[in-house]
Amino acid sequence: MPATYVIGDIHGALKALKQLIARIAPTEEDTLIFLGDYVDGWSESAEVLSYLMELEQKYRCIFIKGNHDAWCESWLHGIMPDASWLRNGGQATVESFNKLSEAGLRRHTAFLERMLLYYTDDKNRLFIHAGFTSTHGPAHERFEPSLYWDRSFWELALAVDPRIPKDSLRYPKRLALFSEVYIGHTPSVNYGEDMPMTAANVHNVDTGAAFMGKISAMNIDTKEVWQSDRVYTLYPNEKGRNP
Repeated sequence: MPATYVIGDIHGALKALKQLIARIAPTEEDTLIFLGDYVDGWSESAEVLSYLMELEQKYRCIFIKGNHDAWCESWLHGIMPDASWLRNGGQATVESFNKLSEAGLRRHTAFLERMLLYYTDDKNRLFIHAGFTSTHGPAHERFEPSLYWDRSFWELALAVDPRIPKDSLRYPKRLALFSEVYIGHTPSVNYGEDMPMTAANVHNVDTGAAFMGKISAMNIDTKEVWQSDRVYTLYPNEKGRNP
């Protein structure tokens, strides 16, 4: 039976991503859902995007846009984002993209442009980089960047009392909209965890690849998890992003 794997933040770590895909060993019938933040951090951001475009030739792939990807896209369009971008992995991305030809830059830009802000499957499972603030769901979000910047959604899930049933009027409306939600954006290592975390019906698959953690993947039906090695061990001469 075909499987669906959701994959957390990557941050320019091509070596770790290839290692993870080899460990999953997906078949051509499987689906790979990537939760965003492909760039900014380690030295191979452009190479990560090239590899992702190769993967979609072999598997069914869904690419969600993260905040770092939006930053990179702005830069590629000649719009310099906030100066904090360069301090948060953007400099490594610039150096990586500067190796591309003009045709390569256009191809990578087009790839970023066609990424989804969120995706919902036929079992009402939502896949989004960060979260949303509207009680009517991401389609009703008035401020689009919230979909890849918001952290209140994960904080809400962490704060939910597990004794409150989902059909209770006291259960948060945002969480009740979907059977499950899969996010990245907020590293589990911030909470002392190196595995994906689950709170309420939200699964956080960002396990800190940008810092001292790993890239993680989860089978959304069985909840089995695969991980790369700690990314910094694969890039021993680099520092990654500033924590």
